[in-house]
Amino acid sequence: MKKVTLLIPVYNEAETLPALYERLLELIERNHAYDWEILFVNDGSSDATLEEIRALRRNDSRVNYVNLSRNFGKEIAMLAGFDFTTGDCCVIMDADLQDPPELVDEMLKYWEEGYDDIYARRRNRGEESWLRRRLSLTFYQILQKMSRIDILPNVGDFRLLDRRCILTLRKLREQERYTKGLFCWIGYQKKGIEFDRGDRVAGKSSWSFFKLLNLAIEGITSSSTAPLRLATVCGLLCSASSFIYAIYFLFKTLLFGDETTGFPTLIVVILFLGGIQLFSLGVIGEYIGRIFRETKGRPAYIASDYNEKKLGYE
Repeated sequence: MKKVTLLIPVYNEAETLPALYERLLELIERNHAYDWEILFVNDGSSDATLEEIRALRRNDSRVNYVNLSRNFGKEIAMLAGFDFTTGDCCVIMDADLQDPPELVDEMLKYWEEGYDDIYARRRNRGEESWLRRRLSLTFYQILQKMSRIDILPNVGDFRLLDRRCILTLRKLREQERYTKGLFCWIGYQKKGIEFDRGDRVAGKSSWSFFKLLNLAIEGITSSSTAPLRLATVCGLLCSASSFIYAIYFLFKTLLFGDETTGFPTLIVVILFLGGIQLFSLGVIGEYIGRIFRETKGRPAYIASDYNEKKLGYE
């Protein structure tokens, strides 16, 4: 009997877990042909999330959990889930029920047909504001143009992955992770399913504007070196402009004589070049910072518990 793992990273989702578990039970009841595992990854929650998960496990042996020692972020929590999953395929989904479990039935159908990565593409984005929706779509457009791989727009982490995809993703141990890009990078046979994203059933999202901005920067710097080339192009353009400007002043001086005017122009040029230099240094600094963190060789996460077993690192 094939085994399906439902991988659910959670952070302060105690209010949503009872409703989520009920929907998952309905999914399992409809698909008796599979053996099931519900794997929660508790990403350092500060509410009663871990207690709720432990209560579920006491009543249902199919529920497993990995408890991280602190909050490492969703990208790292998914990596921890990849390490501990035991299924022949793995369905990644959020705990807030914005990703409907009912879509897993269709994912399983395509998996049986031989697809390795069945991803869910959003027709709409639920309760998101207009501004956040536009910024998200703009980010995907920019990332698509900068990256050498096809980044799927309007696609989140909700997907079914065959075990060979999971085994491949386990080997990608970088700490600065943009998993949506990694899903595209590994390739394999993909199939898209469109769905309407719902609203949260309880609580509120932990994704603030600045966290999303940081994720966008991670996505661009993890998937492309185009910003470095952009800094180079800006430098070349500024150098060419300065050279043309110097020739202009040379001919102007020869034809009309030297003048003392032009102080505002000089200030504008200095500030412009200074801004370009600081921008270029900032871009280079982003990449150097990522190199610095990777060269430390630290583990991407620390798991404190797996079910009732305490974990340690010797």
